[in-house]
Amino acid sequence: MSRDAFSYDPQDTRETPQRRSIRGRTSTPADSGDSRRVPVETSERSEVTKPQERHSQIGERNDSPRAYYVRDRAYLLRDSEVHSLKQVGTFRVIAAPDLAKHAYQGDRERMEKDIRHLRQQGLLTEKTIEISRKKSLRVLTLTKAGHRILTRTNQLPDEQVIYHGLLKPREVKHDADLYRLYQKEAVRIERAGGRPSRVILDYELKKNLNRDLALLGPDRDDQERKNEVAEKHGLHLVNGKIPVPDLRIEYETADLEIRQIDLELATREYRPKALAEKAAAGFALYSRSEDALRLRRILDERELTAGLLTL
Repeated sequence: MSRDAFSYDPQDTRETPQRRSIRGRTSTPADSGDSRRVPVETSERSEVTKPQERHSQIGERNDSPRAYYVRDRAYLLRDSEVHSLKQVGTFRVIAAPDLAKHAYQGDRERMEKDIRHLRQQGLLTEKTIEISRKKSLRVLTLTKAGHRILTRTNQLPDEQVIYHGLLKPREVKHDADLYRLYQKEAVRIERAGGRPSRVILDYELKKNLNRDLALLGPDRDDQERKNEVAEKHGLHLVNGKIPVPDLRIEYETADLEIRQIDLELATREYRPKALAEKAAAGFALYSRSEDALRLRRILDERELTAGLLTL
C-alpha cells in the first residue's frame, strides 16, 4: 500500500536502520568488545531467502539450544528460534498466524513455545492491534536486543537490512501482510528455478532515493535529472513522480542472473490515478481477496493491462 494511498513522490523519508557491515559467512562477532566466538554456522544462502527451507522440519528433539554471546550476555536459542528472529527482523513485523504457517509449517504449538522463550529473553515482543471493531491482529517485532543479536552474530548477509520495533501502528496490518506477499512471490520465483537472495522494504528504497534526490540541489525538479536518479534505483518516473514499491525482491534466476521484482500490495483505498501510476511503474500488483474485485474494475476502466494477483 502506498503510505498515503497515492503515488509516492519521495520527500518524507521514514526511519531506516543502518545497513550492517558484517559478512554473512563469518561466525566471528563484529563488535570487538565481544571476546567470545559465537557457535554459528551461516551459509551464503540466507534462510530468509529460501522460504521453502523450514527449520521446523528439524525435529524439536534434535534442535538443541546453543549459546549465543553478545557482550557479557549469553542467549540460549534453538535453530528454529534464530530462524524466527531472522524472519521478523527482515520484514519488521509479522502476524503470528503467518509465522506459524510459513516458518513452522503450521505447527502453532511449537511456534508459541519459541515465541514465549524469545520474549522471556527480551529478544522479541508481541502486540495485539485492533484493526476493526470486530477484528484484532497479533503481531511480532524484534526488540533492540533481538536486533543486536542478529547483527553481532552474523545471522544475515550484510546487504540485508534488519528492523526492530513498530514504526506506525496504523499501518501494521498492511506491513504485516508483506510477509505473506513475499512468500507467495518467492514460490513463483522458485518454481521457475530461481532463488530469492535479498528483501528490500520501501523504508530502505525511500531512504536511498531521497538521499540522491537531495544531492541534485537546485536541479531536484529537473525531470531529466530526476529520471536519472529513478533509473539508478531501478525505478521509473511517472507523471513527474517516482513511485516506490512496498517490497522489492532480488533473486537469482535458473541461469544465475541477478534480477529484481517490485511488488505492490494495493488496497481498496487506492484511487484510480494512484493504481494507474503503480501499474505504469511496472510493479507486480497484489491485493487482498476482498479488495480484488474493485481493483480489477479500476484496471479495466483505465484499460490497463497489468495483472492483479491475490494473497
